[in-house]
Amino acid sequence: MATTLFDDFSPVSSKQWKQKIQFELDGADYNETVIWHSPEDIQVKPFYHRDEFSKTAAVETKAADFKICQNIFVYDIEKSIQRAVNTIERGAESLRFTIENDKTDIQKLLENLPLENRIVYFNLKFISIDFVKLLDTISIQKKSTFYCNIDPIGHFAREGNWFTTTDKNNFETINLISKATTNLSLISIDSGLYQNAGANITQQIAYSLAHANEYLNRLTTLPKQIVFEISVGTNYFFEIAKLRALRMIFKLIASEYDPELECHLLVTPTKRNKTIYDYNVNMLRTTTECMSAILGGADAVANLPYDSLYHKDNEFGDRIARNQLLVLKHESYFDKVNNPADGSYYIESLTMQLAEKSLKLFKDIEADGGFLKLLNDGTIKKKIQESAHKEQELFDSKKEVLLGTNKYPNKDDKMKHDLELFPFVKVKPRKTLITPIIEKRLAEKLEQERLELE
Repeated sequence: MATTLFDDFSPVSSKQWKQKIQFELDGADYNETVIWHSPEDIQVKPFYHRDEFSKTAAVETKAADFKICQNIFVYDIEKSIQRAVNTIERGAESLRFTIENDKTDIQKLLENLPLENRIVYFNLKFISIDFVKLLDTISIQKKSTFYCNIDPIGHFAREGNWFTTTDKNNFETINLISKATTNLSLISIDSGLYQNAGANITQQIAYSLAHANEYLNRLTTLPKQIVFEISVGTNYFFEIAKLRALRMIFKLIASEYDPELECHLLVTPTKRNKTIYDYNVNMLRTTTECMSAILGGADAVANLPYDSLYHKDNEFGDRIARNQLLVLKHESYFDKVNNPADGSYYIESLTMQLAEKSLKLFKDIEADGGFLKLLNDGTIKKKIQESAHKEQELFDSKKEVLLGTNKYPNKDDKMKHDLELFPFVKVKPRKTLITPIIEKRLAEKLEQERLELE
């Protein structure tokens, strides 16, 4: 009869492990010494054991299928074409074009690109029926999959105003576009806004889902997929669990509308913990964040270049960011296993706790009138500001550490003459319907003080 190594040892129960830890603590309080509380009020234990393990509901995370995505801001058409061709040749598997107005010659941009069987995302900063209809036609001709990533609610939250349209409102326009197109995914959720503004993980999940639920309630034709553009932070295991929990609750909500409705996760590292001083550390941050994204089940990952805060788009920064993902995929073999987090007692526990807390908050939002109502009356912004303030206090007191910035700073590091972009919150005086939700990095105040002293 075959035996295994484990047959030679008696099983150790969860209770025995805890007793051993308490003995080693030599009188110190177990709860105060080895249990810590996350910003989401989750108690993180020193160990997780199968005695206390209950399998979560099925969460499909197809890590083996994740795509390496390249961000391209379209300003000069010729340069954008050249950049797209170059980045595909160097390993990018999908593209995300950011387009600011409907005057862009989209036909010229796409006509010679190798897009067959390729996923292409379009972050449109406007709504235009004719423009999207043209994209629909091109996607059929090119035999490619286009995601338009239109998000009026996200635009409203970020800018304080709706998109300008000739129709009655943005939802009416989306319904008209939906009827006029056949081959596109239209709707996107700007989930990254909440993370980059300082929301905790429970808020990020609940606000993103309540945001999506507004579309499900208002669209006459339900989409086949909804894209969630998500930012992941530095809390490695929590971020893995965040993506899994979001998928789990979305599946639950979608079943009330259409069991076939899916969510598509396009994930990018957060800007909130990135710095302009000791900027090479940003590469370490984005590497672990991309790892969380892949293990958490991202459909595509668009990395953030280490110098994106203060440099304009450049070939070197893009190449390094893309190569980080290529190393993870082809040298670290992150694409070899689906559902890689399955069976991890810790991640399973985090997933369930985040899902439960987020679902409760989602239900509270719906009971209070829905996401748009709370966005209009300022409740969403207020709650995010409260979480952001708590995190800022941790950073200012050095309990939350950004190496090279609030701990072990290099006094000889100078940045004043290397800033091609303004890396801080920009003030844009304008008339708005609501006070916008503002993205802000933790290190901004400290960096401004250092710049003044250079």
